[in-house]
Amino acid sequence: MSRPTRVPLVGLLVGHTVSLTGNMLTIIALPFYVLAETGSPVATGITGAVATAPIVLGGALGGVLVDRIGYRRASVLADLVSCLTVAAIPLLHATVGLPFWALLALVFLSGLLDTPGQTARVALLPEAAIAAGLPTERAIGWFEATERGARLLGAPVAGLLVATLGALPVLVLDAATFVLSAVVVAVLVPANLQPGADEPATGDATGYWRQFAAGVRFLLTEPLLRVLVLLVLVTNFFDATKTNVLLPVVAHRDLGGAAALGLLVGAMGGGALAGSLLFSAVGHRLPRRATFVVAFAVAGPPPFLAMAAGLPLPGLLAVFATAGFAAGAINPMIGAIKLERVPVRMRARVYGVIGAGAWAAIPLGALGAGFASEHLGTTTTLVAVGAGYLLVVLTPLLGGPWRTMGRLPTPTRKTVPGARQATAPAPQSDRETRIITG
Repeated sequence: MSRPTRVPLVGLLVGHTVSLTGNMLTIIALPFYVLAETGSPVATGITGAVATAPIVLGGALGGVLVDRIGYRRASVLADLVSCLTVAAIPLLHATVGLPFWALLALVFLSGLLDTPGQTARVALLPEAAIAAGLPTERAIGWFEATERGARLLGAPVAGLLVATLGALPVLVLDAATFVLSAVVVAVLVPANLQPGADEPATGDATGYWRQFAAGVRFLLTEPLLRVLVLLVLVTNFFDATKTNVLLPVVAHRDLGGAAALGLLVGAMGGGALAGSLLFSAVGHRLPRRATFVVAFAVAGPPPFLAMAAGLPLPGLLAVFATAGFAAGAINPMIGAIKLERVPVRMRARVYGVIGAGAWAAIPLGALGAGFASEHLGTTTTLVAVGAGYLLVVLTPLLGGPWRTMGRLPTPTRKTVPGARQATAPAPQSDRETRIITG
């Protein structure tokens, strides 16, 4: 039996961190570029909508392609395409010019393969955890912590860089991060990490649309996954109003600009990093439904209400850090639920459909927030979204499919030769009520 190795897991974690750090550079730089060029919250909202629409399309339709071409190759390809499209923005601006419609086209193309690339890395995670001899939930916690770490690192750095260098040089750095991510995954993650994962399973539907339909059918037959996607769909709509429009507008209007925006996003990311790391250590001992509701209630509404109340920057930093800490537990729980319920050979396509469903309302959130902020006022919009957020995240307490959130046995660990065997956690009843979503 070969010794456990953490090299593939490290490769996935590092590549994911670098890629997402690049995304954070764009998230900070792009709205300030649009605001500087147009001065319009509506244009900023349109840009945010166009940036997220391809994520929905790529998530829904790209999962089957990821299953077909291979998880490792899909991750590398997605980062290289993102590099080319992001680099084209400053290049065209500095040479022939960049009209608004061309910016929107590049933003759309940049996001088209972003979600499939992330899906590919997530699909490789269970086997990387097995090869490392680690419990799946711990590896998921670490993986989610990389996203939080990317926010912690990328957002403040991007804010400072935009404030000192301008938005376009930051986009050049963003393009470089995608190249680095592609190289890390290509070098450290072996092609045979998941033996046979890229071959169709016996009896599996052939043809793109049949495989896509199989993923959709599987999601529709899982009641817990259905309600989970619906809840995240609505909360992501609310979060999009903050990330793409309301927070940049508040930072630009009241807090001094890009540096404050970077600090606030970084504070939430730092809190979420700490929350993810803590959850990776103790999450398997916590009751899922109670933890899920409390984490969402603390992570979602408070930042909106704090901005509406006009708190100064230090107060907002404390609220955002606390919200981020609570949010750190949300994605690891969602990830564990998906891994327990989705067959290994359908991961990419089912995850893609789940991701597309969860992200489907984000373009509407960005677009709607731009119009609401301009016509109803930013404060009114913040209060309305914060109140709606709180009502939505309490719905798991109503029962129904949410009662089945208790843990299931983790997938078999016999697929990776030589990996140290780990004992799957015992199923947990949701009737436990100990009480302890970025």
